[in-house]
Amino acid sequence: MDALKNILTRNSPRELTSPIPSKDEMHEIYKAALRAPDHAWLRPSRFIEVTGKGLDRLSKIFTEFAEQIEDVTPMQMEKYKSAPYRAPMIIVLVTKIAEHPKVPAIEQMLSTAAAGQNLLLALHAKNYAGMWRTGKLAFNKKIIESLDLSAEHEIIGYLYVGTPTGTTKTIPELEIEKFVTRIEE
Repeated sequence: MDALKNILTRNSPRELTSPIPSKDEMHEIYKAALRAPDHAWLRPSRFIEVTGKGLDRLSKIFTEFAEQIEDVTPMQMEKYKSAPYRAPMIIVLVTKIAEHPKVPAIEQMLSTAAAGQNLLLALHAKNYAGMWRTGKLAFNKKIIESLDLSAEHEIIGYLYVGTPTGTTKTIPELEIEKFVTRIEE
């Protein structure tokens, strides 16, 4: 697929199903992710790939987190419990933050965000799709502990991955001039 067309047609589908990318396809997709900008070559990006019975474990982690929320409703509890089953694969985007005099933590998280975008584009190029989710389950120390990560890790989001099904969202036309400021001589 043409690179620019890939970027301009990528979408976050409402529904994802099997099949998911093969192990060989994911190897190439992760290689694309790791081409993201990375100041000082700190390699902060980590990925936790969750499929099969792993989705059950993630559901349990999300449910245990939700039980700690004050005044959580039964409907909200069900939403946390069922969240991992919205796609056949979830990739947890994790930044391992290193102390560095020139590269602050936020820049390392932005590197992982760029890696996440590369993942989405590589998935789309291979006729799969993904949607990015955050909310209370991202940037959450309790979830970090539940996934056996250490304190220097930060979860910046969850990519729900699979084959798009159903209707796709219409990509709106944007007036580029509303988003661009030009400074000229």
